[in-house]
Amino acid sequence: MNKLLITYDLIKHGQDYPNLIENIIKIAPPQMIWHCLESVWIVRCNSTAEEVRNFLEQFIDENDKLLVIELTGTSAWKGFDGECKDWLLLNLPD
Repeated sequence: MNKLLITYDLIKHGQDYPNLIENIIKIAPPQMIWHCLESVWIVRCNSTAEEVRNFLEQFIDENDKLLVIELTGTSAWKGFDGECKDWLLLNLPD
């Protein structure tokens, strides 16, 4: 199962974040999704970074920015507690 980091910037004022978010949530079951930063998501799924990018690009404009990266290395974080920290501890180590 792949661990993908998804982040975006919707450039034009008044962009449709709910539509993009609704479709990020479709990528994996809720327990496989981490969303504890405003425009950053971590998703555990069987799709590749390219497949997720191809799926999500239909929900953004040409001038928006979308980045999908497969997480394969070690990780470190600060400032997260509760469910956010628990998810990272459970899902990021190999």
